[in-house]
Amino acid sequence: MEKLRWGVLGTANIARGCAIPGMKLAKNCEIYAVAGRKLDKAKAFAEEFGFQKAYGSYEELIEDDAVQAVYIPLPNNLHFRWVEAALKAKKHVLCEKPLALNAAEARKMYGIAEENGVRLMEAYAYLHSPYVASLKQDVQSGIIGDVVYVDTAFVTQGYKEDFRLYKELGGGAMYDLGCYCTTMILSLIDSEPRSVKASAEFSKLGVDLASTGTIRFMNGSWASFNVGMILGQDTNARFDRLYVHGTKGCIKSDVEYNQEGELGYRIFTADGVSERKVSVPQNYSLEIENLGNCVLSGEKLHVSPEFSIKNAELMDRVFAEIGY
Repeated sequence: MEKLRWGVLGTANIARGCAIPGMKLAKNCEIYAVAGRKLDKAKAFAEEFGFQKAYGSYEELIEDDAVQAVYIPLPNNLHFRWVEAALKAKKHVLCEKPLALNAAEARKMYGIAEENGVRLMEAYAYLHSPYVASLKQDVQSGIIGDVVYVDTAFVTQGYKEDFRLYKELGGGAMYDLGCYCTTMILSLIDSEPRSVKASAEFSKLGVDLASTGTIRFMNGSWASFNVGMILGQDTNARFDRLYVHGTKGCIKSDVEYNQEGELGYRIFTADGVSERKVSVPQNYSLEIENLGNCVLSGEKLHVSPEFSIKNAELMDRVFAEIGY
């Protein structure tokens, strides 16, 4: 199978624990180069995962003509700078969510990608999951009737020291967790948002530790979300929830975002309760393969520019509401 040659721009934990293991599983991926702010850390990554090249600066990796695609797991405030640099160097780009700090940035990024004839995709690994595909298929089948209300939550532990705690780095619960909720809502409700109401609890450093809100849609559906970095600081606890209520029934899921394995959700209708079981591989490998297949064989991007921009616009409205 033809393979796309990848470089990883940064040595973040999500790269080590999620994306690079996914690259090693992806059938159309060749892991080629990794770059860090310090050469010794990049070399350690290269040795750990089998990269052929290690660079002590991001510029060196982008300038390597052998690199065809770049994965960017950097802090949120650095996304625009390095996405732009990679795109202008004619590299295809997979950038961690949230792609941009606002919709204007997102539109500029996709414009640069189009100008340079390369592909750009926002990295929502969970959206590639067969579990989400099954959920969407059941919703679209009409088994629970028309969607009236979607409720979702994503709450994690408190962060002792992390870029997500700092406003200047694009931190906060909405950027880190809320984007999962808004993309899930937009995946399940096929309509344009009409109005947004939201509020937040802020830290002393100016980021939202917890945000909650409601979204009304043009078709009459509505949704609510709750996100937060507020659980115990000495635990690894998290809480995920998804309820989809329709005119004929509802779907309940308590599966965590981005999980793999045998996953299930329950469907409640007048005929009783049924359960779906879905076998899910490592989601990060699926997004790597999708971008690779898009470049190599013309497959469509699973997370399209239009979808990412629509979500960024919705996030902008939430930020305006909470005053961030």
